[in-house]
Amino acid sequence: MSFIKCGVIGHPIAHSKSPLIHNHWIKKHGLEGEYRAIDIGPDNLKRGVDRLIEEGYTGFNITVPHKQAIFDLCSEVDETAEHIGAVNTVLVRDGKLFGTNTDAYGFIENLKQNARGIDFGGKIFVLGAGGAARAVVYGLIEAGAQSVVITNRTVEKSWELCTINPNIVKYVEWDTRNAELEGSALLINTTSLGMKGKPALEIDLSALPNTAVVNDIVYAPLMTDLLTQAQSRGNKVVTGIGMLLHQARPAFEKWFGVLPNVDSELEKKVLA
Repeated sequence: MSFIKCGVIGHPIAHSKSPLIHNHWIKKHGLEGEYRAIDIGPDNLKRGVDRLIEEGYTGFNITVPHKQAIFDLCSEVDETAEHIGAVNTVLVRDGKLFGTNTDAYGFIENLKQNARGIDFGGKIFVLGAGGAARAVVYGLIEAGAQSVVITNRTVEKSWELCTINPNIVKYVEWDTRNAELEGSALLINTTSLGMKGKPALEIDLSALPNTAVVNDIVYAPLMTDLLTQAQSRGNKVVTGIGMLLHQARPAFEKWFGVLPNVDSELEKKVLA
């Protein structure tokens, strides 16, 4: 196999954990390649991407602020990226970009690995309606969800999210969030509330069944206040780090032809 060059583009990009993840797998599988973080500003996207193509990159990940703008540079975008409304992974073939989105896959795989036997058929309550929530809701529907209830401080974003599948996705007012927890089998926080440097997520879990699984896609801190509160009352909790790790797997497979595993060694390395 020839030397494979990959990376992640964004602005800023120095904080990205992606090089740590992909270079771990490159080494583990004895592959010839490298994965770099490449800072490309919003005014320089086309020139920056053209340069990567010229330099022989096999593909790259896309993060903030390019996940929507990259659509215009792709020759083809798959159905998943279209539904989610964002591209986070690109394969370069014959100088052309082929876009997809692996966030929904990463989200579902994290739940399957860390809440074994999870049933997506019950009531699922989702906090937030931003880009991450869109990937989460799409992933849930693909996994067989029958009832997804979303709530968000901005009503318009919630309505937009319901259009993914109005028969399955319903909206409730943010102020009713505590009462709406009743009967939920799965609670997911997709907001930035509770993240380091952000306001706290104010929620009372009293109405949530003890059998419900609680997932926070925030991973800094790893154990958010939501997860700590849920764990203390006996709920099964799933942290957000697994979504980050699992979403990288199909991208790696596209470029290197190997679907890697997520193990505790990698998780510890990323969290260090």
